[in-house]
Amino acid sequence: MSNPASFRDQSNWGDGYELGIEVGSTDDADLQILLSALWSAAGVRGCFGRKDCEPDEQDEVPCTVASLAEYGHLLGQVRLPTGQLAVCGCTAVRGGDESSDWLDFYVPTGALDKTGTVYWDGLTQFRSAVIDDWLAGIAMETFKQAPFRLGLVGWMVSGGADASTLAHELPEERGMGYLLPHGGVLRYGAANI
Repeated sequence: MSNPASFRDQSNWGDGYELGIEVGSTDDADLQILLSALWSAAGVRGCFGRKDCEPDEQDEVPCTVASLAEYGHLLGQVRLPTGQLAVCGCTAVRGGDESSDWLDFYVPTGALDKTGTVYWDGLTQFRSAVIDDWLAGIAMETFKQAPFRLGLVGWMVSGGADASTLAHELPEERGMGYLLPHGGVLRYGAANI
């Protein structure tokens, strides 16, 4: 079996199974606080800018908003709930002056495939309760240090909803996981359809 933690193996990369976080502002300082808290909560090993070199073949980069802007993604390795080490990444979608930024932490589906993690039914359903709950746990830990407006968990979910539309209410039918704060408490509604 090939190594799901290898950067150079391009088959490890691809679409992301992700935790998408609506930051709540477009301020670099807020994004930095959230990025630092997320990286720590996920227990990411290293912080790198290139996926064409293994971690021991490149210098680490600072885990900063400036590095995100320079490289587009920050890359590392993370221990999955299965115990396996896999590549992971993070990117920011900047909202401009009128909107909120998003911070997306992801494990590429290519790496998940190599770990044997089942997340797709072969037709239309992209879901892994194990990965969903793990990502929700990372969000819960992150929220303790850096509150945010909304978290979404699942395959390619970033921007799939926004906090203002939800008005502090979890949808009854959820095609993805929702992490929605209300009164300083982060509530998790797992995907249920």
